[in-house]
Amino acid sequence: MPEPPPDILIRAMEPADLADLTEAWNQPGAYAGTLQLPYASLEARQARFAAKPPSQTNLAAVIGGKAVGMLFLSREDGRRAHVGSIGMAVHDAYAGRGVGAALMAAMVDLADNWLQLKRIELNVYADNARAIGLYERFGFEREGLCRAFAWRGGAYADALAMARLRL
Repeated sequence: MPEPPPDILIRAMEPADLADLTEAWNQPGAYAGTLQLPYASLEARQARFAAKPPSQTNLAAVIGGKAVGMLFLSREDGRRAHVGSIGMAVHDAYAGRGVGAALMAAMVDLADNWLQLKRIELNVYADNARAIGLYERFGFEREGLCRAFAWRGGAYADALAMARLRL
């Protein structure tokens, strides 16, 4: 797996990160590439973070003291206790600088070495070549096409279902 650039710190997301991350999620590229809506308020983000289930781990990517990206890993339960699902976003101004790779490396380490997850799942818009390439570099494979997955920018957008299996 690629080593993250030395200027990127990956750590648990803290309530103090929410102002920076709200700015990141409100960037056009970030909300176009996720299921987030534009114009989300800090108050709404704080409420969502406070309601986070214990089975969810949120990681923050920090550069120069500013949270510029985040990744969540939600663990399933019952007969799917071996499965986690992820989502992430990176501030538009920091895209292409290794933030996503650093978040993915930390998540894979957590999933494999601490949570004993066999399978990690995600959905990604089918036209998001940069994200698909990142996920494939971390061993994710395409499992299917979800047609009209979400309403985005005035039209339905397809998504790929992808997963990584730890052998």
